[in-house]
Amino acid sequence: MPQQDGQIFVGASRHPDESINKDEFLTLKFGNRHGLVTGATGTGKTVTLQVLAEGFSKAGVPVFCADIKGDLSGIAVKGEAKDFLLKRAEEIGLSPYEFDQFPVIFWDLYGEKGHRVRATIAEMGPLLLARLMDASEAQEGVLNIAFKIADENGLALLDLKDLQALLNYMGDNASELSSKYGLISKSSVGSIQRAMLVLEQQGAENFFGEPALKISDIMRVSNDGYGQVSVLAADKLMMNPRLYATFLLWLLSELFEELPEVGDPEKPRLVFFFDEAHLLFNDAPKVLIERVEQVVRLIRSKGVGVYFVTQNPLDVPETVLAQLGNRVQHALRAYTPREQKAVQTAASTFRPNPAFDCAEVITTLGTGEALVSMLEGKGAPSIVERTLIRPPAGRIGPLNDTERQAVMHASPVAGIYDQTIDRESAYEILTERARKASEQQSGNAGDGWTLPGFGGDSNKPAGRGRSGYQRETIMEAALKSVARTVATQVGRAIVRGILGSFKR
Repeated sequence: MPQQDGQIFVGASRHPDESINKDEFLTLKFGNRHGLVTGATGTGKTVTLQVLAEGFSKAGVPVFCADIKGDLSGIAVKGEAKDFLLKRAEEIGLSPYEFDQFPVIFWDLYGEKGHRVRATIAEMGPLLLARLMDASEAQEGVLNIAFKIADENGLALLDLKDLQALLNYMGDNASELSSKYGLISKSSVGSIQRAMLVLEQQGAENFFGEPALKISDIMRVSNDGYGQVSVLAADKLMMNPRLYATFLLWLLSELFEELPEVGDPEKPRLVFFFDEAHLLFNDAPKVLIERVEQVVRLIRSKGVGVYFVTQNPLDVPETVLAQLGNRVQHALRAYTPREQKAVQTAASTFRPNPAFDCAEVITTLGTGEALVSMLEGKGAPSIVERTLIRPPAGRIGPLNDTERQAVMHASPVAGIYDQTIDRESAYEILTERARKASEQQSGNAGDGWTLPGFGGDSNKPAGRGRSGYQRETIMEAALKSVARTVATQVGRAIVRGILGSFKR
């Protein structure tokens, strides 16, 4: 078998006369230098993704990937001897061609085809939340203020109802809060609340809450030394592409924030495949693209490899594209001016091979054939080669429901994420404070309710009743003291990371 230690066998390159040239490998030492898999629909990108995922897993590297069509689930069971697979194995000299199965954890934001995946509102952070809501600059400013108020007052933002309760408070007390935090427009608050209703209708309430996903659970290694392959069921999720892209970007930022620096290890600590990568960058504000570029550049030193999978290399901004060292380019069509530009862009990013014209070959590649250039030696890209991609060891195609349920039942995280936990957080705290304020202010209609330190009319004379927080009762003083203590203790731990998410 054409396999070497420290390398993943990708396929065999061919000479212009179709004879076999040499074996092509991805060197594990450069696996954290990121990568790109592109090509038109039906050219073999998903199989290439599976081949790379299998190779990393067999080398003991955990993998996280999204399953857009359901086909990747087959990696959990052994492949079957089919004529076209055996023919490809023979063509590239893969002997013996052995089938294998890989340890898989299925995940699903909706909890239907995998274990539930959740994140808290605090972990998502204002920048990604604004992206998810397609918020304007003014609305993003209000979200930033909301997070600051929550941080300063020890209000845990876990799910959508926590944020909704805080926004209600901000709307009711906009004038008082604006004097301390800057303009809080009631119209902006209302727009955010309407956007939250849309998110709820799209199923986002399934994602926000606890127990939140632990990064350690996607970085497992099985007892036989294989890296665990985390497969996110994304067929239903793709009906809300903004939620899909925001979730994967959140996960990438969590990896960046939580993992320590390791430099350049002999193999990656985790490999992250971002399928349908164009969804991340479509209509994204400049600041978000800049931060994505920053995360991709810096996460390499954490031992994480990020592989973007998309139809067109133009889908990825140049600043990100420049950091992707390992490249597999399947066939592209060149019918429109944009497609012709994509072909030229793809061809120009490879180290030229004098044996053929890259731009010409890209449009004539067959299914399961690709131009391949991997990092080698001291990290320089290899000369591009026209390569037949090896057949995978796992099944090509989806599992049936019975097989999927069996994998989930035997999963190392079975039972950990399947039940929602709803602990005391901003919603409960603010609701209780509103109730107490209402009781204390009964008979003074329209006085509203506040957080400690806000609200009330300090210009009213002391003898005109218990309006606002003019004088503190023992309970109010105690609440304020507790809030300050919690805010101080929590505030020390709350550090917003590069994407504005909570750094645990």
